[in-house]
Amino acid sequence: MAKINLTPEKQGRRQISDRIFKIGATVAGVYVLVMITLLVFQLISESYPIWEEDGLSFITGTDWNAVEGRESFGALPYILGTLVTASLAMLIGVPLSLGIAMFISDAPTKIGGPLGFLVELLAAVPSVIYGLWGLFVFRLYFKDWVEEPLHDLFGDSIFLFSGTPFGLDVITASVILAIMIIPTVSAVSREVMKAVPQQQKEAAYMLGATKWEMFKLAVFPYSKTGLIGASILGLGRAVGETMAVTMLIGNATGIAAIPSSLFKPSQTMSSIIANEFVEASPASLHLPALIGVALVLLLIAIAINIVAHLLVTRMMKVKEGAINN
Repeated sequence: MAKINLTPEKQGRRQISDRIFKIGATVAGVYVLVMITLLVFQLISESYPIWEEDGLSFITGTDWNAVEGRESFGALPYILGTLVTASLAMLIGVPLSLGIAMFISDAPTKIGGPLGFLVELLAAVPSVIYGLWGLFVFRLYFKDWVEEPLHDLFGDSIFLFSGTPFGLDVITASVILAIMIIPTVSAVSREVMKAVPQQQKEAAYMLGATKWEMFKLAVFPYSKTGLIGASILGLGRAVGETMAVTMLIGNATGIAAIPSSLFKPSQTMSSIIANEFVEASPASLHLPALIGVALVLLLIAIAINIVAHLLVTRMMKVKEGAINN
């Protein structure tokens, strides 16, 4: 291989460019760490009164009473509401997103291009628009066509379908969340599937595979890591979504907010903050309690990202080991 000889002037420019890039990348990385540290520190300092008063019982408690003199705060119902709605949204949205990505990635360019653009366009719709559409249009049809029939069939025998269907409940908020995460998950999944070498797909077809078998044998194993990453992006949006959930989940408080049924109102950590932050008095424990809920939400989001990173890293190691063997 021929060796490239550079003049001293060009070597000096390259060294300066490398040094600038190294400094810029270091500053960017440190900036992210500093911002996260400051954010956690601010949330801890502002919520310290509630931790001093209740300790870990703030996380396990179920009461929520902001009346002065009878103040009692517990975040457990809202933690459960967040996890349940996000999980249901993932169960509904991820399979649909993968199906859309599979269709678009394998469709002719004249069909897949415009359709992919339309799906990506849905990601630009503000969450408040989804919330208003769900509140004034979707929930009415969903209540009449889905909730009431399910309640009539299973309401007396299965606790998940108990309660009076009203349209402002856990399942309605979860379905809207699922619709909101579909553009993100499907767009990333489609790009990951398109990155699979065409030779792998053709090899599967040459072995007599059907289209589904081609995806199962050639596409999914190659793109598994990227698909998990796409799903985690969707989960991150579902966990932190505020406006649409606030409009549709019913906004129950205290022990009534525990999601014991799909047809009962509940509340998430982000929705309780949106509903009560403006009226919370800084002189009481109400405001520190809401900031404490925000701290728990941040920690859950960080934990989700850490688990996702560990899963992706483990899968990549397994994949490398299989290739090396």
